[in-house]
Amino acid sequence: MRKTAASGEAKVAGERSLLLGIGISSVGIGMYVPFSLVFFHHVTGLSLTVVGLVMTVTGLAGLAFMPAAGTAVDRFGAKRVNLVLYGIRALGFALYPFAGSLPAFAAVSLVTALADRSFGVVQQSLIGEVAQGSARDRLQASTRALQNAGMGAGALLVSGVLALWGTGGFTCTAWGNSLAFALAGLLVGRVRAVRAVQVGRVVRPTAGAVGSLGYRTVLRDRPFLGLTAANFLTALGYSALSVLFPLYLSTLPAAPDSLTGAAFTVNTVLCAGIGVLIASRVRRSGARRTRSAALGALLFAAAFVGQIVLGTLRPGQTATLIALLAIVVVYTLGELVHSPSGGALSVSAAPEAVRGRYLATYQLSYSLAGALAPALFTALLAVDGRLPWAVLAVAALGAALALLRLERHLPAEAVHAEPPVVRDTDDRPVPVTAA
Repeated sequence: MRKTAASGEAKVAGERSLLLGIGISSVGIGMYVPFSLVFFHHVTGLSLTVVGLVMTVTGLAGLAFMPAAGTAVDRFGAKRVNLVLYGIRALGFALYPFAGSLPAFAAVSLVTALADRSFGVVQQSLIGEVAQGSARDRLQASTRALQNAGMGAGALLVSGVLALWGTGGFTCTAWGNSLAFALAGLLVGRVRAVRAVQVGRVVRPTAGAVGSLGYRTVLRDRPFLGLTAANFLTALGYSALSVLFPLYLSTLPAAPDSLTGAAFTVNTVLCAGIGVLIASRVRRSGARRTRSAALGALLFAAAFVGQIVLGTLRPGQTATLIALLAIVVVYTLGELVHSPSGGALSVSAAPEAVRGRYLATYQLSYSLAGALAPALFTALLAVDGRLPWAVLAVAALGAALALLRLERHLPAEAVHAEPPVVRDTDDRPVPVTAA
């Protein structure tokens, strides 16, 4: 890596190619995720019931495969596994139009789901493999902004394709998606890994220990498990906009039906437009990652409390519209503050030799929260429209408190974007080294 004179931040070799690849693959994801059931129904010709069942089963199998993906990262490197997953996704979408029978669709869907579910683990590991210090925070922010922009562009693109060619355009979309993943893989292949210079008090396992201990290394690391548990509490909040918000609007007579789409648009535009700027401001402030992630959780809590107040007061339509959009803005700011710091915190807290296993464990907190959210939110909503927001507010506050309490137990290089500096008796700066 090298440093720019203007910012002093390390630049990653092949960074532009990496980010361009992420953006292109996000366009591909946006081309099918918003229409997933209908997409595969028209591409394969199978019934919606069959498609839904296969997607559920293969999705669960994908979750079970994530620990194996973490092990593969530790053995072969994140870049190699990343390229393999891009290749599998490209091949899978190229074959979908030919998977017209149940066994064929199930086989292609299973292999593709394994790659899709594991991709987040591998991509996070890749950021840790190619970047150090504050460069990790910057890449986290840039990645999230590009993912939002790319998915939005992909959804618009497929809408245009369908408007021109009807449902037959889904087949062209599948092949276009395959091309996007293949091109993204070629671009990511240009990035270069670096050997991290470790600082702080954490003890790193040796290569031999990796093979003998495996996931026992992760399970013995109580601070990291605490970090994962705190992220689970925050991850429930990440599910609120897509799962709870549309359901909650039905309990507010003054809320227009079009507000769900408007809320998603506001969230996507802000994430894509100012995500990097917000993360840069947080990073340049010198805030510890634990504290900036906790601030993001507190902003989540503030947005959830706002929903409780709104559900209690129930103002007129205009006031409700303004209040809801303001709450979405606060919620999105929480997301923009928490995501880069939380992601870089998890990557940097993971020992290099077993980073894949650590991040596979951490990413399960997102997957588990996403799986539990629909049932949890609907059950609470049936009791009172404000109850799920209250639970989310308490969870976010608990996450913020846990992050602050974990600060002194996590490695110094995880808490600080740049190594902390102390001064000797002659007032000369001395970097903190491993204990």
